Amino acid sequence: MNRKYFIVALIFVILLLVPLIANVSSNSFITSMATRFVIYALAAVSLDLVLGYGALISFGHAAFFGLGGYVVAIVGFQMDAGSTTLGWVGSHSALVIWPLAMLVAGFVGLLIGFLSLRTTGVQFIMITLAFAQMLYFVLVGLVVYGGDDGLSITVRNVLPGLDLSKDTTFYYVCLALMAAWVWVCRRIVNSPFGMVLRGFKQNERRNINLGYAPMRYKLTAFVISAAGTGLAGALWANYALYASPDMAAWLKSGDFMAMIVLGGMGSIYGPILGAAVYLGLEQTLTAWTENWMLFLGPILILVVLYAKRGLFGWLVGSKNYD
Repeated sequence: MNRKYFIVALIFVILLLVPLIANVSSNSFITSMATRFVIYALAAVSLDLVLGYGALISFGHAAFFGLGGYVVAIVGFQMDAGSTTLGWVGSHSALVIWPLAMLVAGFVGLLIGFLSLRTTGVQFIMITLAFAQMLYFVLVGLVVYGGDDGLSITVRNVLPGLDLSKDTTFYYVCLALMAAWVWVCRRIVNSPFGMVLRGFKQNERRNINLGYAPMRYKLTAFVISAAGTGLAGALWANYALYASPDMAAWLKSGDFMAMIVLGGMGSIYGPILGAAVYLGLEQTLTAWTENWMLFLGPILILVVLYAKRGLFGWLVGSKNYD
């Protein structure tokens, strides 16, 4: 078996066994920690679609993460209050709320992308950061929905035949959605659309001369990426039973980007490993000091210097990376 797929299979086998490991060790925190990791991995994979394959350095993806969470929280709040939104009484069904979170995030991603993609380089980075901060302050200003304190969620969304109130069940649902999204992203990057997107990363002028419109391809990838990050936000709100403006803060975008750098850009699987390492380091280092990022910085520098394709690239080798 190819080393790359052996490592990927090993990662997913370990993830499948997490609840069993937690049960044997009588430590439910393991499942809780793994759920966090899977949700963040989904968001990081979504960002890698535009960062790793489209060279679009977006510091605004936390906005979509926050939007996904607030869709879940606001609909739940309205239902608890017995009020309606535009005549809609709301729903607790995950089959309704999670796709709605993706649609809202995707639509906002369309608006932000349409304006941001008219710029390049540092300007693109700064305008996506500006939009994310705008949304952050909008959420802070929503006093009726908790403002700066955020919004608590009374119950998780429901799926037919599954009890998502059980942590193990919810974990497996999150894992299944993350695996499905990885499959979708792999299909996208290996499709003709993905090849054109990679072409813009390598040599945009050549692709334009071949007749490909950069805005169309980059904007489509940006919207898909935003929708995936919105789904991650919806899952996080269900996991934490809480949504706050901090979900949309620019520091959250930095977390996603650090996961991608640690794991390896442009591999789809790299951000999964990066999310595990990042959250593992956070959990370990915070037990020693509140200033754990002082240690994370040098680790990121070492990865960039000595493992330019991230930890995943270092493990599988350059020949098996793509």
